[in-house]
Amino acid sequence: MAEEPVNVNGFRELARQTLPKMYYDFFTGGAEDQYTLKENEEAFHRITIQPRILVDMSSIDLSTMVLGYSISMPVMIAPTSRHKLANPSGEIATARAASTCNTIMVLSISSTCTLEEVAACCNAVRFFQLCVYKRRDITAKLVQRAENNGYKAIVLTGDSPRHGRREADIKNKIIIPELKNVEGLLSTKIVADKGSNLDALANQTRDPSFSWEDIGWLKSITKLPILIKGLLTHEDALKALEVGAAGIIVSNHGGRQLDYCPPTISVLEEVVHAVGGKVPVFLDGGVRQGTDIFKAMALGAQAVLVGRPVLYGLAAKGENGVRRVLEMLKDELELTMALSGCSNVKEITRSHVRTKHDRQLLSLL
Repeated sequence: MAEEPVNVNGFRELARQTLPKMYYDFFTGGAEDQYTLKENEEAFHRITIQPRILVDMSSIDLSTMVLGYSISMPVMIAPTSRHKLANPSGEIATARAASTCNTIMVLSISSTCTLEEVAACCNAVRFFQLCVYKRRDITAKLVQRAENNGYKAIVLTGDSPRHGRREADIKNKIIIPELKNVEGLLSTKIVADKGSNLDALANQTRDPSFSWEDIGWLKSITKLPILIKGLLTHEDALKALEVGAAGIIVSNHGGRQLDYCPPTISVLEEVVHAVGGKVPVFLDGGVRQGTDIFKAMALGAQAVLVGRPVLYGLAAKGENGVRRVLEMLKDELELTMALSGCSNVKEITRSHVRTKHDRQLLSLL
């Protein structure tokens, strides 16, 4: 019997033992050299925490607000695709774990359970992640279905005009199941000449022309707030404000799109400064422990999103595995806050961390 994991990385090893290699590689892999994939985690290690001592820590409150909804901790579930490759219960198990832990799940457009099935499985606040298809009528139908089924926001992925080059999937010639949300609307039975059918599917169905000018169209077909995911620069943060985004998710798609783009934690502060508090900023990518969450919040994130750790928990132990991953992160964050002198998330400030740049500046004094 495998030992109970003591941290999130323990679930990764259980997932490796449980999943067929093709599916494990699909979930863990990144683009090309996987530089960005690795740096997403490594960049957190270059940030140190500056604790305050002798502070009353008899009560610690981890709760926060996201778009007006209260959640138990500043951790949400990132949109990740094809959960049934990890566990037969798929996104339903993930959604139930999120509900139990009182946090928000962002359902991927590429889910293996329909958005209606996930909406019906439990009572919780949910967002819907959207990639825009060449067939705008299909995109509009998906947005309307999400709104009609009680999803509270649309998360628009903006960093995928084409599919990133994920070499493990090409080598494995991965064949993915049909996408449930577009069943009967869009043919997803695409056979690639070489490599994975994932690349062929994405590149033949997604609209590579979708741009900032088209956000107005998206806003015209829904009353839901729109968060834009995939920003890494000051310039794009300003554009997101101009088009009326309700929030920004600093993300590089988990290192699965453009390799050698920066790790998200390294550009978070740049985006936060550009936004100037006008809309909330969230961080996605590389979060593996409570100290990572603390560091992201100190640099201005309102909350973080976790993707792969959730899939590892799902693969290893189903719904209970996802719940344990979320509970671990929450417990680790609570301990980090206690040892840093922060009794609630609002007390986590910029002065609680030092980046590599901060240390370079101090060395010049």
